[in-house]
Amino acid sequence: MRELSDQVIAITGATSGLGRYLAGELAAAGASLVVHGRDPARLHQLQRELTESGGGRAQVRTVLADLADLQQVDRLADELLEGAGGDGAAGDGAAGGPVERIDVLVNNAGIGFGAPGTGRETSAQGLELRFAVNYLAGYHLTRRLIPLLVASAPARVVNVSSIGQEPLDPEDPQFERGYSGRAAYRRSKLAQIMFTFDLADELAAAGVTANALHPATFMDTAMVRELGGTPLSTVEEGGAATLRLIASRELEGVTGHYFDGNREAQANAQAYDAEARAWLRQLSDQLVRDALVPDRPSPTG
Repeated sequence: MRELSDQVIAITGATSGLGRYLAGELAAAGASLVVHGRDPARLHQLQRELTESGGGRAQVRTVLADLADLQQVDRLADELLEGAGGDGAAGDGAAGGPVERIDVLVNNAGIGFGAPGTGRETSAQGLELRFAVNYLAGYHLTRRLIPLLVASAPARVVNVSSIGQEPLDPEDPQFERGYSGRAAYRRSKLAQIMFTFDLADELAAAGVTANALHPATFMDTAMVRELGGTPLSTVEEGGAATLRLIASRELEGVTGHYFDGNREAQANAQAYDAEARAWLRQLSDQLVRDALVPDRPSPTG
């Protein structure tokens, strides 16, 4: 495992909350960063702060995308892999060709239950919003970046999930009946863990590990404050647990696990169901294909 000062770490949802904390700690340690957000002004400010906190030792590249739009997720991947035009960049030095490697990909971006009274919402492609942002965006981005992660091995994928999990319903995968923001969030987070386990099996021989975690309960973030609840833990607590998965040498080669903070834990039973995971992957691939080629008829059979 390389020293942090020799690593390139990509973080989605880096302009606030846990992602912002992780970016600050890693920049201070000298890591080079690819930080994602959806607000150009906040990304520009983040880039400036991270460059200063890293004492000029680390490069900070920004990438702009709304993860509620799979076409923007796809362009984000293009930018990292191919150096597409820089239209999505923010701040000086944000563009400039493909990244040479990614040592760690942290899928952190997400949305919560929604404000009290909020009904079912949809993404740019008409998908249930929490499933689209919390799960499917990270699924597609990670799959696009697999060749780069494998070329960078040993590499890691860290999926920031939740202890709140609820089984997905194959008969109603887009939660069109009996919708609840809390349940939608929990389904999306279980989907993320299911993907983590599949990815770990797929990449075990390639030197890329994949793990998921619940960083801490009700951290003091905008997501929690939107609910009107009282924070029960700090961003620093969740950050420490996440940094352990990102950088700890004791976790070299450890893959296919779900952690509650610093301890290994059991996810919802559906995460260990191979048939359920196969169904989710097939569904996800189909949804991505339909999103990127919207006029193409869906295959039958």
